[in-house]
Amino acid sequence: MGSNLAKSNLVKAAAVDFGIQWACWAVAATLKTEKFYDLAGSSTFFLLALQSLRWNRTYFTRQKVQTGMVMAWAVRLGTFLFTRILKEGHDKRFNKVRDNPRVFWFYWTVQGVWVLLTLLPTLLVNSKKEDQPLTKKDYIGWGLWIAGFILRLSPIIRNLASGIILITRYSKVNYGQFINVGLWKMVQYPNYLGEIMMWSGLYLTSTSVLKGWEHLAVVSPIFLTYLLTNLSGIPLQEKSAMRRYGSNPDFLKHIQNTKKLIPFIW
Repeated sequence: MGSNLAKSNLVKAAAVDFGIQWACWAVAATLKTEKFYDLAGSSTFFLLALQSLRWNRTYFTRQKVQTGMVMAWAVRLGTFLFTRILKEGHDKRFNKVRDNPRVFWFYWTVQGVWVLLTLLPTLLVNSKKEDQPLTKKDYIGWGLWIAGFILRLSPIIRNLASGIILITRYSKVNYGQFINVGLWKMVQYPNYLGEIMMWSGLYLTSTSVLKGWEHLAVVSPIFLTYLLTNLSGIPLQEKSAMRRYGSNPDFLKHIQNTKKLIPFIW
């Protein structure tokens, strides 16, 4: 019964997910704009997390905490990305695709896959009809999420890590300088490390109640890690940074001597 319910909820979630992406694609392709692409993705996370909780109306502690964490992440990301594109006016990722409806559709479909795979552990947790006592894995997973969420708040962490020295050094007068102090002295991409920690934590929590095939939810942190390290995250940031700071010997020394993602390891 539980397995069938989980499958049914996943089908409903996929229908809602891709329904939203393709409807937004139709509007975006007509207007030839990508301005609400990221907002649509984060909003879908928020909606599916909340709706999957409502479908069963069980509201167990594990389900409420897991869902709340996803929603908090979605609000933060959606607000940040939407504000950024309104300020910049465009997203360079779409320069060659916004006028091509077929290729544009592919981008929106990929976003749907990203939403569904990343959200998989939460969707499965919210499909449970029977409550299970909280375990150490739940608390460790939530702790990992909190630590990752803090890392993900790059501007705040930047100031907390380096204090008034960093605020002064990277004021508007020095805008455009790369950051190599605080957390950035230990790892080049603490924000992406935080992102991986967050979704790994949610998967770890979900393993307290997953059964059988449901453990395929491990694809969530694996897929996200691959995405950030090989496709949309670090590679794009590296190219952008190299264009801006590639002639700066201090920057070249920084990227040569600083681990990309995990301090002292990777």
